Amino acid sequence: MSFAKDFSKAMSQAGPSQFQEVIRQELEYSMKVELDKILATAPSNELEHTKNDLEGFKKLFHRFLQEKGPSVDWGKIQRPPEDSCNVNFQGNSGLTCLKQTQTSENDLIQPYEKIKARGLPDNIASVLNKLVVVKLNGGLGTSMGCKGPKSLIGVRNENTFLDLTVQQIEHLNKTYNTDVPLVLMNSFNTDEDTKKILQKYSHSRVKIYTFNQSRYPRINKETLLPIAKDVSYSGENTECWYPPGHGDIYASFYNSGLLDNLIGEGKEYIFVSNIDNLGATVDLYILNHLMNPPNGKRCEFVMEVTNKTRADVKGGTLTQYENKLRLVEIAQVPKAHVDEFKSVSKFKIFNTNNLWIALSAIKRLQEKNAIDMEIIVNPKTLDGGLNVIQLETAVGAAIKSFENSLGINVPRSRFLPVKTTSDLLLVMSNLYSLNAGSLTMSEKREFPTVPLVKLGSSFTKVQDYLRRFESIPDMLELDHLTVSGDVTFGKNVSLKGTVIIIANHGDRIDIPAGAVLENKIVSGNLRILDH
Repeated sequence: MSFAKDFSKAMSQAGPSQFQEVIRQELEYSMKVELDKILATAPSNELEHTKNDLEGFKKLFHRFLQEKGPSVDWGKIQRPPEDSCNVNFQGNSGLTCLKQTQTSENDLIQPYEKIKARGLPDNIASVLNKLVVVKLNGGLGTSMGCKGPKSLIGVRNENTFLDLTVQQIEHLNKTYNTDVPLVLMNSFNTDEDTKKILQKYSHSRVKIYTFNQSRYPRINKETLLPIAKDVSYSGENTECWYPPGHGDIYASFYNSGLLDNLIGEGKEYIFVSNIDNLGATVDLYILNHLMNPPNGKRCEFVMEVTNKTRADVKGGTLTQYENKLRLVEIAQVPKAHVDEFKSVSKFKIFNTNNLWIALSAIKRLQEKNAIDMEIIVNPKTLDGGLNVIQLETAVGAAIKSFENSLGINVPRSRFLPVKTTSDLLLVMSNLYSLNAGSLTMSEKREFPTVPLVKLGSSFTKVQDYLRRFESIPDMLELDHLTVSGDVTFGKNVSLKGTVIIIANHGDRIDIPAGAVLENKIVSGNLRILDH
């Protein structure tokens, strides 16, 4: 009997749950047929890699069809045990608060100060030589108006994110006479351009390796079938494919063979972070805690978290769930509890995506197919108006699959992402000092907090942003800056306190060279004429 006849017969006999199962089977069968057609177009030199990618996608698609609704039971979520409190949360959510008056070595989330208090080992090189630095380098700079990999955007003294990363590791290797390598997880969007740039580091004392994350087909939102017809990843077919989020690191790292090679070289831990997080430097105190745990039992997974501000309410939070640490993202939260999730008073920490993971544990779990990560459904609208979905995963979501996991509440200085030109203005300013690739808050700043900066749409693209500043203003005493409309800044401008500059439509404001703006609101039309 043909599949179509089987399907028709099952439909006529199915109840509601059976009907859903029949639909799922039909979708999976149709997807398999389409993927087989795509695989058949792969050239021989790409066949194995494409096969791995499509097998990984098929597993993710199967899970996507099986899972419906929020993936967590809200009543089982507990606030991190580091927080001390005496009362249950308000309302009838069933969300409990763990009462904890003191921390022990077995606490699931520990303050950084406690980790730091243990000091450093006598032989720092011995622990550093067990480490590999991995940077997530799959993103493009399109949101900031740049072509090519985001890691190649200049952020400080013409140094790019990649330059600063290499400088940091070079400094470590030179200082301690070690051999810490750098690994870049590229995507098919960033691989070619990144490899060209890497040639300039050929004489560096940092060994640099790369591997590519998977390439998955985008799915038509209506038909739930791939929009790709073949395996080409360029030209008009570019929009048919996507890199499936940084949770793909485990499978693609393993499949590349690099994981086994590094284990063979005696490496034991990777430090993973986003390449655009300029605060994510190698921390020797955390590394020592991993290599020389006080209770003798090593952690397989450490997630750095930091205290939330109101700007971070959508970030994933680390919770205790069924006696294990679990990363909960806003997409997993039932709609009735989204406001509760965003509450800075109830969930005080969020994931920085700075992670320390044991290589042997990745290998073990990957070989057992035991890494469990929630699916993120990312809707997109392509240039032609076609609505598609991308199935993605997040690297931190795997924390529940590892043994003896730990959260460390680190200072905010370890989370310094550059997602917008507003962030770029902060890191280019005199708020930060640059030393061996690392940015640290200037000692001249009286307050340890970072100013809140909001640049309007006229500053969104890096090229426009740079054109509007003759030089980066002095921001040492700045608390808040909002700029909207057609505004330019002359050289040597100083901004202090709260400064709001608004040029309405049709107006233009030129802040003159040498101007000092302290607790000022500037609006209307202010034109500095050439003469």
